[in-house]
Amino acid sequence: MRSSNPVLTRLDETSRGQRRAGGAEAMTVDDVVVRTVGLLLLTGLTAAIAWVVVPQAVWVPAALAGTALAGLVLAVVISWRGIANPVPIVGYALLQGLLLGVASRAFELVYPGIVVQAVAGTFGVFLGMALLYRARLVRATPLLARLVVGTLLGVVAISLVNLAVYLVTGRQGLEIYSLTGEVGWPAYAFSVVAIIAGALSFILDFDLVERSIRAGLPRRYAWLCAFGVLVGLIFLYWQILRLLSYLRR
Repeated sequence: MRSSNPVLTRLDETSRGQRRAGGAEAMTVDDVVVRTVGLLLLTGLTAAIAWVVVPQAVWVPAALAGTALAGLVLAVVISWRGIANPVPIVGYALLQGLLLGVASRAFELVYPGIVVQAVAGTFGVFLGMALLYRARLVRATPLLARLVVGTLLGVVAISLVNLAVYLVTGRQGLEIYSLTGEVGWPAYAFSVVAIIAGALSFILDFDLVERSIRAGLPRRYAWLCAFGVLVGLIFLYWQILRLLSYLRR
């Protein structure tokens, strides 16, 4: 069974052929938790600095686009190659922190209080999924994996097409890029589906991290696990932030 998160899917493939190579110490849950918290703190600190320091100038949209593209490329490279080196992973956290800080401030100026709501919602969903997984109330079954993977792939594909259409024609479809534009029911439905799929993906990721630990992967792979969780949290934050902006229009 493969995770919906490509970062952690890479771990699944690695665990088949690597077992504590060279006497390396195996990673533990604590290793993953510590690195995840560290990356989240770094992302949050960078976002806070960007919020205060980066001005809302004309060039900000171009800077945001460049940061988002660089972050996407870095995430793909880390995922594809299964990089467990903390340097590029920390670089990704810094880039995403810059993007989160500037973009979140733009939302906050239009909808005061929305950022706190989105952050609370994101970690609330994550904690809820962790508790459900811990209690084994939701299991990472093959059927769940197929549904979540298929849905997330569809969300990403539609988002890319929607963005391309918007850049060429200025029309907004299932994702609304304007902070004050009118929102129809398809955009609401798309956001809800994306949030549900993003939340359920954590169940698959928890399962894969647990199995990777049992497989005895070296401690350095805890960085890759933490990176995978960070990617999932950032995706969920954007989806919740967008839906909240729809509801407050």
